[in-house]
Amino acid sequence: MAMKYPSLKYRFCGMDFNSPIVLLSGCVGFGEEYTRVEGFSNCDVGAVCLKGTTGTARLGNRPHRIYETPAGMLNAIGLQNPGVNHVVDQILPSLDFSETRFIANVSGSTLEEYAEVTARFDNSPIDAIEINISCPNVKEGGVAFGNIPEMSARVVEACRKMTDKPLITKLSPNQTDIVENARLCIEAGSDALAVINTLMGMAIDIHARRPVLGNIQGGLSGPAIKPIALLKVHQVFQGVCKTHGIPIIGQGGITTAEDALEFLIAGASAIGIGTALFYDPLVCKKINQGVSRYLESKNLTLDKLIGSLELG
Repeated sequence: MAMKYPSLKYRFCGMDFNSPIVLLSGCVGFGEEYTRVEGFSNCDVGAVCLKGTTGTARLGNRPHRIYETPAGMLNAIGLQNPGVNHVVDQILPSLDFSETRFIANVSGSTLEEYAEVTARFDNSPIDAIEINISCPNVKEGGVAFGNIPEMSARVVEACRKMTDKPLITKLSPNQTDIVENARLCIEAGSDALAVINTLMGMAIDIHARRPVLGNIQGGLSGPAIKPIALLKVHQVFQGVCKTHGIPIIGQGGITTAEDALEFLIAGASAIGIGTALFYDPLVCKKINQGVSRYLESKNLTLDKLIGSLELG
């Protein structure tokens, strides 16, 4: 029988979450990769972010596309996906929306593509839409949307015009001022923020003297980036989200209940789990149990814990 956690139930952007855990985009496919794991329960997760989806099907980058690092993982999948029409018509009908919330992840190479994919998901049962602004803008010479605050805001604005569903903007750490980016995205219509996306890194095969990844560079995730992610959540919460009442999905290297608690105390309203799922598919249950025990021991509720960091 699935274990439920009454103390962890939370309302995020109008959605009822079973727990503050969100399974991150790209880590569980379109949901089916996780639900078939023995011992899985949707009671353990508040929401599942589906794999990044573009206007048309994409094959992704050439191999190698995954490389394990001493404290994490590099990935350069390249947004391989079957295209938004296939996702909406074939995949969404197979998901059980009565058990958990499902969040689409929208990607694109132009503002028009972001808007078109968002519009297609708007006319679907999806619960919310996450905007992946780390994609390169082909019309601007390949500059990533997420690294320039004004460009990020333009993506959010284009998507906002296409849907009334909750919009969650995933912020890149590969930029100069993440707080300014967050502020502009909120002003453009983002209902929540996901902090942070992966950092860029690479690995070299010393024998071949060639990059390990076919794309040369990839996104670094896992415990190695946790201190950076935690700082960015703190900065974004204190700098803009606390004042505006905008919730944050804190993510980056969370593998234990202690990690999750740090992010919640720093200001995250939900916690994203990604890389940890690759070596411990049932880690969500352990994190929920640990957070629940902590709340009970401190006589706290989840909403009182969020953003409770003492700075004085």
